[in-house]
Amino acid sequence: MSEELTVREIDRIIEMAWEDRTPFEAIEFQFGLKENDVREVMRTHLKRSSFELWRKRVKGRKTKHQKTSPANRFRSQNQKL
Repeated sequence: MSEELTVREIDRIIEMAWEDRTPFEAIEFQFGLKENDVREVMRTHLKRSSFELWRKRVKGRKTKHQKTSPANRFRSQNQKL
């Protein structure tokens, strides 16, 4: 999975995953990666402490899932339409 991604794509996935208002569905739409795949990219490409901090931050966060997010759709300039 991450073997097929370029360094630039991996960097963008990590950036999107850290953003509070970017849902996993947006990452899936743009890169075809489900939440578990994103978690694997994060685990592989971050230091252990950074990954654990991210997991703690994301776990249970409503804004990381479109279905449960009351926030309006946020679209980065770098995100595909």
